[in-house]
Amino acid sequence: MTDWETVIGLEIHAQLSTQSKLFSAASTRYGAEPNRQACGVDLALPGVLPVANRDAVRMAVRFGLAIGARICSPCVFARKNYFYPDLPRGYQISQYEQPIVEGGVIEMELSDGSRRSIDLTRAHLEEDAGKLLHEEYASESAVDLNRAGVPLMEIVSEPQLRSPEEASAYMRTLHGIVTCLGVCDGNLEQGSFRCDANISLRPRGETELGVKVEIKNINSFRFVERALRYEQQRQIEVLESGGTLVQETRQYDAGSHCTRPMREKEFADDYRYFPDPDLLPVVVEEAMIEELAASLPELPLQLKDRLVDQFSLSPEMATQLAQTRYLAQYFEAVVQAGADPMLAGKWVTGVLAQMRKRDQGSEDIPLSAESLAGLLQLLAAGEVSNSAAKTVLESMWKEGGEAEAVVDRLGLRQVGQGEELDQWVEEVLAAHPDEVAQYRGGKTKLLGFFVGQVMKASQGKVEPQQVNERLRDKLQ
Repeated sequence: MTDWETVIGLEIHAQLSTQSKLFSAASTRYGAEPNRQACGVDLALPGVLPVANRDAVRMAVRFGLAIGARICSPCVFARKNYFYPDLPRGYQISQYEQPIVEGGVIEMELSDGSRRSIDLTRAHLEEDAGKLLHEEYASESAVDLNRAGVPLMEIVSEPQLRSPEEASAYMRTLHGIVTCLGVCDGNLEQGSFRCDANISLRPRGETELGVKVEIKNINSFRFVERALRYEQQRQIEVLESGGTLVQETRQYDAGSHCTRPMREKEFADDYRYFPDPDLLPVVVEEAMIEELAASLPELPLQLKDRLVDQFSLSPEMATQLAQTRYLAQYFEAVVQAGADPMLAGKWVTGVLAQMRKRDQGSEDIPLSAESLAGLLQLLAAGEVSNSAAKTVLESMWKEGGEAEAVVDRLGLRQVGQGEELDQWVEEVLAAHPDEVAQYRGGKTKLLGFFVGQVMKASQGKVEPQQVNERLRDKLQ
């Protein structure tokens, strides 16, 4: 690798979170039966005309403003001509010479904590194609046009990424931005956020770009890194063996972790772009730009920096909170209600996040910030142990109620260093004479076993550290 420099650029396709398609009133809802959400416009029936979706335009402008790009007004829709079974018109409506967003910068943080800024070439609006289904029939393919016409924003970076790891970090960063802005739900499994990766190699020190290979439709942060790493090594082997690379399109096979040829790469001229005569140029009003600029939220990296500065959180904890905006807002509300920031950060990112996933990933936490703050105040005061607090949280999550009342109802108020703790310790030691003898014979790792037994006997009413100390005294 010391002899070669890797040059990578990504084309991210983010499906916009509109209720209807880019040029028709058909629904964009995921999961419908095949061809139930395709109207005359999507099917390209004679006589129908497309009408641009205002919400899609607003979302593209919102994204452009958030990354410091230039909003182009007017912008123009173009016809990108190619023939494929899932494209009924024989062309895709996209943007070419006059896209809605030009330029902009994405600041990303790498795994070592360093930061890099990547310039964008453009972000443009285009419609998605349909989907071919190969499972239904033995020797034929079926076409599902539900996805045809779904609004996409294609975000094109400059070729400034220099490693597969940087490409993955860039993709994660962009995912965080579009979900934070609310313009894309970011669902990777459903294809709402996917990318085409362009990679070439050149001798280190050269400025001219090498032969570019495009890897299509990658919908995983991990897969984009693996695909590019494989392709990087493949190109090195071809070049160093005296071979010649071909500009082509390849696909990534997640099973074998390799890329396979699909077709020779098309050039812009092959698509015969020209302005779509059925769609007027789109003029973005200054009032819309001002309105959207005033409503922009903090982007994830800005939010992370503020959480570290304001609440003295660790960078790791702040990163977790900033990746999911509503959790960050919930965390701040918990702190405002009186909880210690470090304790609140730990519980919001850890326990609550796990419970939310178990509850079908709903963003609606059925527990007010004030209720969680009350529980964390009891925990900080030593009124309940950590394990007991988790039990109380489970009850509050499912059945409601305030922390004080739930603690008393479940009998989980923590016992101090008194006779009741001594009694549990002595009962446990008396019930396990063999283990006591082994401990005193040098097998000190058994202390954890004894702690667990006492915690079980007390139903989590005592702090493990207190149990640990009392057991050591008794065993000695």
